[in-house]
Amino acid sequence: MSTNHAISKLDDLITTLIDSVKGYEHSADKVKSDAFQTLFRDLAAERGKAVDLLQARSRALGGDPNAFGSVAGTVHRRMEDIFVALGGGDKAVIQAIDRGEDYLREEFERVIKDEAIDPETLDVVRHAYASVAHGHGVVNGLKEQLAA
Repeated sequence: MSTNHAISKLDDLITTLIDSVKGYEHSADKVKSDAFQTLFRDLAAERGKAVDLLQARSRALGGDPNAFGSVAGTVHRRMEDIFVALGGGDKAVIQAIDRGEDYLREEFERVIKDEAIDPETLDVVRHAYASVAHGHGVVNGLKEQLAA
């Protein structure tokens, strides 16, 4: 098993999680509902802990984990701004979050299925994935609420 491979996969997840943290913080600033603002800030904080966990594992493997998100994440947040500006409101924000949550979940599931990842790193990834699964479930619930 390659340590470099595990570090590379961790770095990919870290970047995507940082995008998620920034996305939730951005969304909290965009929604009108106080309840959504609080929820999104709480989810951002939870994701921040998952980032810390993965960064610590990367360092333990000899990596130098990144502390920034991706250009794609920034573009995603700007698209959310456009949809809100076009009158989409809180529903547009939740739809944008939902797309991000689906992407994040897929990224984690790919790494969890990667047989080249060492068991200890895989345990850390699974632990961080709990935050992803929780957020995905919460956002799905919000989406269903808005559809009703």
